[in-house]
Order: sequence, then C-alpha cells, then structure tokens
Amino acid sequence: MLKLYAMFLTLIFLVELVAAIVGFVFRHEIKNSFKNNYEKALKQYNSTGDYRSHAVDKIQSTLHCCGVTDYRDWTNTNYYSEKGFPKSCCKREDCTPQRDADKVNNELIGIFLAYCLSRAITNNQYEIV
Repeated sequence: MLKLYAMFLTLIFLVELVAAIVGFVFRHEIKNSFKNNYEKALKQYNSTGDYRSHAVDKIQSTLHCCGVTDYRDWTNTNYYSEKGFPKSCCKREDCTPQRDADKVNNELIGIFLAYCLSRAITNNQYEIV
C-alpha cells in the first residue's frame, strides 16, 4: 500500500514537472495568446454581462489595472465611444468613470512585478557555482 502511494506521488510530481517545463518552453506563445485574447475581449466588451465582459471586469478589478497595457487601450473600443471607461477601471469604489483618465487605474504594479520576477529568473537560470 505504501509503494502504491509513493508511486502516485511520483506520478503527480512528474506530471507537474512536465507541465512546468512545457510552460517554460512555450512561455512566449502563451503570453501572446493571452494578450491577443484579452485584446479581443476588450473589443467585444459590453455591459450586458456575457462571460468575456465578466472576465475583463474581474481581471481589471482584481489586478487594479485598466486595459491590456494601460487605460488608453479602451479608447479604440465601441464601449468607450458610447459610455467611456467601464466601472471595473475605477480606482475607488464610489467613482463613476466617464472619459476622465484620472479616475481610472493606470498602474500595473502587479503585472510589472511579475514581469520583473520572470525576467530575473530567466536571466539567472544558468548561473554557474
């Protein structure tokens, strides 16, 4: 019984290791795919509550950001021309954003720090002791 448990743990570890290696090898393709899909979701954003719009709202409110790279990404969308920035771009809970850029999140601290960490790991991966 203990050998079976050890075998399952080893199998799970190997699956995680393979997933990590595949993620590392294809990191640029994964990043581009996420970026393209997120840009497409911004273009098709509406306030009716479909799953793409809900995902965009959730990402922006959780990461405290607005748009793909910054709030100016919204200016190319139909939603912006009709209603301005979405509520998920707000810095504060009680704001009602229209077209005022000072009311929206334009800092991407979390994404920037994740990028810096990824870059540091990539640059130091072949350190010789």
